[in-house]
Amino acid sequence: MSTTSNEWSVPETELFARIRDTLEAGEDAVLATVVDIEGSAYRRPGAKMLLDPEGGGAGSITAGCLEDEVRTLAADVLAAGEPRIETWDLTGDDDVWGMGVGCNGVITVLLEPLGESFRPVVAARESGENVGVVTVLDGDLPLGTRGVYRSDSGFTGESLPESLRAALDGTVEQFLAEGTSDTLRIEYADGAVEVFVDAVRAPPELVVFGSGHDVRPVVELAKRVDFRVTVVAFRGGQADDDRFERADSVVSASPRDVENLREWDDDSYAVVMTHNFVDDRLTLAELLDTPIPYIGLMGPDERFEEILEACDEEGTTVSEADRKRIFTPIGLNLGGDTPYQIAFSIVSELLAVSNDRTPQHLNRQSGPIHDRPETPTE
Repeated sequence: MSTTSNEWSVPETELFARIRDTLEAGEDAVLATVVDIEGSAYRRPGAKMLLDPEGGGAGSITAGCLEDEVRTLAADVLAAGEPRIETWDLTGDDDVWGMGVGCNGVITVLLEPLGESFRPVVAARESGENVGVVTVLDGDLPLGTRGVYRSDSGFTGESLPESLRAALDGTVEQFLAEGTSDTLRIEYADGAVEVFVDAVRAPPELVVFGSGHDVRPVVELAKRVDFRVTVVAFRGGQADDDRFERADSVVSASPRDVENLREWDDDSYAVVMTHNFVDDRLTLAELLDTPIPYIGLMGPDERFEEILEACDEEGTTVSEADRKRIFTPIGLNLGGDTPYQIAFSIVSELLAVSNDRTPQHLNRQSGPIHDRPETPTE
């Protein structure tokens, strides 16, 4: 990494890009990963931070209360060339280092020299593939031994013994399906190990139909929360990369091209904001033939009813199941009407649907904020 600043707030996608660039440049760096949490903490297992020899970094593992300490330890890890595990107990009544730490849990972090064993993880995420990453923390195998699991092919490489891979298959598949990460103790034919199972999932895909000025804030905010964003303009003159510089891609198409724009799946999401009645209606009809769970449609209820009437006249049936995945008027009721306030409303709703959440004030929620793995820890 070329900078010594600590860019802790970068999106996860940018963090993985930094990791890729560091590997390709052959530069020294340390990867810090939260591998276990007891109690409450700002980030959950799987949170990562990349640290360079000059003390700079990208990503975060806490709200800032441990980063300085982690940077100091990272220098030791680079000097020794070996991974290490550190645990911080933040449950005491006294402030940690007098800093007023907001966490109230026990946080365990793996610090390791960034190496080739992590390259397949970066490549999989960038290609849109979900992988389960198993890293040995203790037991009969060396600290940092790593295996990468794919649902369609199982573990690749031979870094983990075959008997351990067999013992892990079902567990890693479950973690990958849930999108959760945690530390487990595994007993297998040749011994016993403690491993960190990390579900590294590719960013969800968002396709925004429209090319008006109100599209840009949606693209910007969606990118900051780790959606991969494509903008589809139905007027060729507006399909300009410079106009939507934060988008991953900008394409020109017609509503009839929607089905063939990409491979639509249940981790794809669509926002329709062309402000053109005919384009919206045709796009909606095409999207209903895909399996996507969210179709956000800009406009009031009355306009949607008119679209439904037009669809019915053309013989397009909108079932009750389809109605449940059409979100219109789009967005959460946050009370704003400026372009960025509207964009916040839309992207907040996208996050809620993507994370399978019913939006509510956290102070009205009982129990943990973050998901906890359902798989037993042993």
